[in-house]
Amino acid sequence: MTISATNVRFDDHTMWVDLSDGRTLGVPLAWFPRLLRATPAQRAEVELSRVGLHWEALDEDISVAGRGDVTRTSETVA
Repeated sequence: MTISATNVRFDDHTMWVDLSDGRTLGVPLAWFPRLLRATPAQRAEVELSRVGLHWEALDEDISVAGRGDVTRTSETVA
């Protein structure tokens, strides 16, 4: 299963990315200086694709990599 972004929104300090598997990720804008300095109108010009997020005017690309649940469990045998 390939995971992709379905929606992006921002608050004052965080970029929120909704994923196709139902999860929502919150990422600090401080991690992306171009987005941090961008206006709300510039941030809204995002293009969503199966591989990530792209802002043409800001020259910013963020990949969204995922292949479903990568959580692993292990059992300890005594």
